[in-house]
Amino acid sequence: MRGLLLFCALCSAFAASAETLRIGFGTDKPPYIFEAERRGLELEIVVEAAKRAGITVEPFFAPLERLHYMQERGELDGIATTRPQSGLKAFFSRPYIEYHNVAAALAERHLEIKTIADLGKYSVSAFQRARKMLGPEFEAMAAKNPAYREEAQQIARNRLLFGGRVDVIIGDRRIIEHFTGSISRQIDVHKAVTWYEIFPSTPYHVGFRDDAVRHRFDQGLSLLRKSPDYEAIEKRYQRPVK
Repeated sequence: MRGLLLFCALCSAFAASAETLRIGFGTDKPPYIFEAERRGLELEIVVEAAKRAGITVEPFFAPLERLHYMQERGELDGIATTRPQSGLKAFFSRPYIEYHNVAAALAERHLEIKTIADLGKYSVSAFQRARKMLGPEFEAMAAKNPAYREEAQQIARNRLLFGGRVDVIIGDRRIIEHFTGSISRQIDVHKAVTWYEIFPSTPYHVGFRDDAVRHRFDQGLSLLRKSPDYEAIEKRYQRPVK
């Protein structure tokens, strides 16, 4: 009985010490973020890692540019899906996930894209802050390309591609394929797509305002990776790549 009481006391103490942090996530980008359902591969990894550090995550969803602005104003405790190269002033966690970005174009256009620099010849639509996230070569291309643009909404890039309004879109292949299915009733998506594998995989971090919180999150992430739960989360969102 005394052991049970001690256990309950420890649980109560842990619950009392747990804190809630407001963490910013980008807008809807399945399978990583299902905004309306407040779930997704990326969201679950961050939540579970934080939980192991005694932290409760209160997710907030907005375009990346807005999230950066909010964190600078002290309105968020951290931002997910970011990198030290983003320009955000923060304490960055260890990588918790990798995206596999590609360039995608309609096959009928027969574009010659072998390097990132080759994108400079075409109209390009990418995700917000891609110019900072995807390395110096991509940033240089974006700066020199008058036909380069970034979209706050991931689905907008798919509409631009299949509507013939841009030559190339940039993004994670799983996200692009998901939204291709989502817009199939709005626009013809049956045209073949060529995938250009010109980017290395991109590791993403959480950028925290507080270094001590970042350290605790890293410890929780380490515990999550050592448990079977990390793989279980990944399996829930696995989808065969075409």
